[in-house]
Amino acid sequence: MTSSRENALNIITNMLAPKLSESMKTADSSALFAGQIGELALSNVFEKLWVRDALDLRTRSLVTLGILIALRATDEMSVHFPAAVRNGATLEEIAEVILHATGYAGFPAANTARSIAEESLREAGMFPSEQN
Repeated sequence: MTSSRENALNIITNMLAPKLSESMKTADSSALFAGQIGELALSNVFEKLWVRDALDLRTRSLVTLGILIALRATDEMSVHFPAAVRNGATLEEIAEVILHATGYAGFPAANTARSIAEESLREAGMFPSEQN
């Protein structure tokens, strides 16, 4: 039987960029300030929430994006937009989450999310190149 830690590590490997994935897997506590944050994210978020069966990873990613947009959690959004694509969300679905957020989180939050989505997805090679 696979442990929830192993399941969480598999999810992290598949959904996060390689550098971040490796950092999370080792729960790097070498940071000078609050170094245990990686372990907290691994045990409290991925090991307890992302491994649950009631929602698939695509749906969890879309829900997470909606929450992050409402919280204006810009650093986390830049990680979770590409993660959502890796978890099966389409660019159209991500755009729809951002548009939907205008009604609940406000235009400024959604507009910021749009900019972060475009930048982070472009950096991850997941955004279509511009036509000339």
